[in-house]
Amino acid sequence: MSTSSSLRRTKIIFTLGPATQSEEMLEKLILAGVDVARLNMAHGNHEWTRAVIRRIRAVSKKVGREIAIMMDIKGPEIRTGDVEAPIELKIGETFDFTVKPGDREGGEEIRSVNVNYQDLVNDIHVGDIVLVDSGLMRFEVLAKNNNHIRCKVLTPGALSSRRHINLPGVKVNLPSFTEKDRLDTLLGIEEGIDFVALSFVREAKDIVQLREFLAANKSHAKIIAKIEDQTAIANLDEIIIATDSLMVARGDLGIECPLEDLPVIQRRAVKACFHYGKPVIIATHTLESMIGSPVPTRAEITDVANAVYEKADCVMLSGETTVGKYPLECVQVLDRIARRIEQEGPFEFAEPEHLTGDRIKLLHSAVLLAHQLPDSVLVTFTRHGTMAGGLAALRPALAPIHAMTNSVEVLRQMRILRGVEPYLLPLDSDPDHTISSAIFHLQKEGKVQVGDKLIIATDILAADRLVKSVQLRTVR
Repeated sequence: MSTSSSLRRTKIIFTLGPATQSEEMLEKLILAGVDVARLNMAHGNHEWTRAVIRRIRAVSKKVGREIAIMMDIKGPEIRTGDVEAPIELKIGETFDFTVKPGDREGGEEIRSVNVNYQDLVNDIHVGDIVLVDSGLMRFEVLAKNNNHIRCKVLTPGALSSRRHINLPGVKVNLPSFTEKDRLDTLLGIEEGIDFVALSFVREAKDIVQLREFLAANKSHAKIIAKIEDQTAIANLDEIIIATDSLMVARGDLGIECPLEDLPVIQRRAVKACFHYGKPVIIATHTLESMIGSPVPTRAEITDVANAVYEKADCVMLSGETTVGKYPLECVQVLDRIARRIEQEGPFEFAEPEHLTGDRIKLLHSAVLLAHQLPDSVLVTFTRHGTMAGGLAALRPALAPIHAMTNSVEVLRQMRILRGVEPYLLPLDSDPDHTISSAIFHLQKEGKVQVGDKLIIATDILAADRLVKSVQLRTVR
């Protein structure tokens, strides 16, 4: 029986922070099986970012396992200004959010805070809801003028400096790609990042703008679109078509949308990504309690299991690995849950609705053959990751996908693909020699053994043209 059953199909993304930035901890995490390191540019300066990217690369090389780096750029945001001391707000109190200095009727009696978004008064309407500090404080808009909006406090709390503001259902005119994002992305391009995660994507043109920026700066980084508000949900299909992969960012999404809609949105997004053949990441509050606890809650275990049952490509850790007390344990818990749920397969096999063309039909035949041969292994050769991405999109029920590439960059980008284990291998002009080298490499790594069935899906150079083929070989 093949040893490839030890492969975990669901990939793990962790966010780098004080708890995980040391060489020692990075080495432990990479050996524990993390696939992608996320850098949250809402909290990272350029000196720190450059240093940690180089550290991740060095540690990856040291342990012999290249992982990918995702730069998560901050995107547009609306925040409150600085306050001298937290403002204790009472239910029913009238409170102003001001966009510029000016006379406020009853200004002395009515307390206020500045907001960094000048167009707030233009975008918002009377009756709209304003959420502050991850939705902990809730306000209803009573009136507005050129200088401020006047609100009633619906949920009381202590308002401190620079708190994040959400405006559920309100279409804001903020740019999707800010000047800070440009500078951060340029740094990432210099250091050779593998993915750029674009925050608060609202429509396809947001992704097109970033893609043009990457191309103009000669970057091959892939784009991850983060869906975080109701506009993104309305434009879900066009966003998935335009992006390379999708992140269901449940933090802001859970604030912007009714809570009971969140599981529906998650399932719909995962299913849509499957039908378009795009990788999907489930993020935020994955193991939130483990920031301070060595064990997760039962609900968190089930939540992670559901993401695996849904066949998401990746699950992501945020605060758990930036400031949490148990970052390594979090990765180990995700690994254990994913492996256990994956043992419950084979999951049902369905064909993505929107994937067409000769290549996908060829890969489909390879996957069908793998279903009919228990313990078989899929092997592909790829210069750009397309063949591996197609196989991953078809979600083979049992067979792992071993993808050989001659590019370190492509190897890293394949880290987010469900069920794909990437390897660096020279791709010879002689296809037989390349296939023999791959089989030898897999045997050496203990991934296959004598008697295993290999289903090889690849492009073969025949005379002066590429011929797509599926081969069945037995390891000798």
